[in-house]
Amino acid sequence: MISFDFSVPTKVLFGAGKLESLRREKMPGKFALVVISNGKTVKERGYLDRVLAALKTQGIDYLIWDAISANPGKDEVMAAAQYARDNFCDFVIGVGGASVIDSAKAVALMARNPGDLWDYVVTGSGKGLPVRNPALPIIAVITTAGTGSETDQWMVIDHRELNEIIGFGVPTTFPTLSVVDPELTVSVPPFLTAVQGFDAFCHAAEGFISKAATPISEAFSLQILRLVSKFLPRAVQNGGDLEARTNIALAGMLSGLVQTTSSTTSLHSIAHGLTAYHPDLPHGAALTILSAAYFDFFAPYVPDRFIKMAHILGASTDNMDEAQKPFEFVKAMKILQENCGIADLKMSDYGITRDEMEKMARNAHKTMSNLFAMDRYTLSLKETVSILEKSFR
Repeated sequence: MISFDFSVPTKVLFGAGKLESLRREKMPGKFALVVISNGKTVKERGYLDRVLAALKTQGIDYLIWDAISANPGKDEVMAAAQYARDNFCDFVIGVGGASVIDSAKAVALMARNPGDLWDYVVTGSGKGLPVRNPALPIIAVITTAGTGSETDQWMVIDHRELNEIIGFGVPTTFPTLSVVDPELTVSVPPFLTAVQGFDAFCHAAEGFISKAATPISEAFSLQILRLVSKFLPRAVQNGGDLEARTNIALAGMLSGLVQTTSSTTSLHSIAHGLTAYHPDLPHGAALTILSAAYFDFFAPYVPDRFIKMAHILGASTDNMDEAQKPFEFVKAMKILQENCGIADLKMSDYGITRDEMEKMARNAHKTMSNLFAMDRYTLSLKETVSILEKSFR
């Protein structure tokens, strides 16, 4: 019998030009902390000014925190949370990519709770204490497409001293409101467009093969695979293709809904094991590097699901040996990676050496053990090392 529960409390404004609608949306407070990255894009492209103009239109006061890095660290978000607390900010707006939105969630949570973020994290070295107070309301203005942070409660934060990158979230860290305006993604360069889009692809594929999959998440997953396979190469080849950008933004938004209604699997754990020691490696690039070996391993365990995904990617399995059909998904995925210019990514390009495989596998099992529990087959440490070794070049 089918049985599941889900709730997605986020209101989404989706479509080209939707950032202007922020002027007319009721704000969840009167004094905002606006969180942005330590880079230049949101300022130089005018995105920050447009958000601030929307706040001014409604008489909302604000402060700006502009010190979030590409892989946000625990100390960064704790400092921002203290700043929000000291200045009595009553809601948080994240303007930027997934790292900024994740950081905004962490800031909103820790602005209203005592202690350290790792007091509440439930895996790795986290203490797993119950969260006492709800987060401040969160508004997300996303400028990239892939991770889905704008429609889920999860935040991925780096504890650099311990080499732990852990995903964590509670019901109140869902954004109250998210703006998904594809026009804000046109400045994303081709490589990042490709690997961020492939993050959405992996959310979809992992969510589809996960033990946590539901009929709702399966529909989202298959739609993401359709959208990414059709539109990601176009978005990579022509960043100004607004139709392609819009459909990839939709895939990214839906990937957050997959996270809400299903779960990723150990592929994400292993990818975090890489970036915990090599933070210059983009998350989507880590997923890309690992994907062929990982999905090759799991294809025999859920063959029907892999065959269905292969068909969504346009592969034909007619007149094939049954045992070979699931692997057509991996072949089609590799072709997609080639069409997006990311098929030749190497661990060694980011300074990873072969002797690190066991260390990174152990990190994955320790820090994100909860995602290994979502697999339909339980990976041993040895098998995880083998996937890493097959991915190495």
